[in-house]
Amino acid sequence: MRSFPSRGRFVAAALCAAVLCTLPGGAAWAASFDCAQAKQPDERAICASRVLSEQDVEMAVRYEMLTGLVAMGTRGDMQEAQHDWLQRRARCGASRSCLASAYRERIDALKQQYQQLKSRGPF
Repeated sequence: MRSFPSRGRFVAAALCAAVLCTLPGGAAWAASFDCAQAKQPDERAICASRVLSEQDVEMAVRYEMLTGLVAMGTRGDMQEAQHDWLQRRARCGASRSCLASAYRERIDALKQQYQQLKSRGPF
């Protein structure tokens, strides 16, 4: 199986480029939503925490990259799983420990999906 080391560098660059940006006036952006528009307790907690914002960035980048690599049927299943996860994240409310745990679980699940896809290769 061929390996593309530049892919790993691309992922790292995408993650670094997407890390929480603070705009003039203090408005911050997380990867998947505009913090200036955050209304729900989970969204506000994510925007208030650099660690959670970075987890949001990583999750969003991994999700977007993975959905671009799979067939449409699988993509629909992934979108449904993402929707379910977002509902579960919302149930955390403002609990940072709950949100951090939810992000770790989702990121791990996305990593596993990528590894499964990669093992079927070739790329």
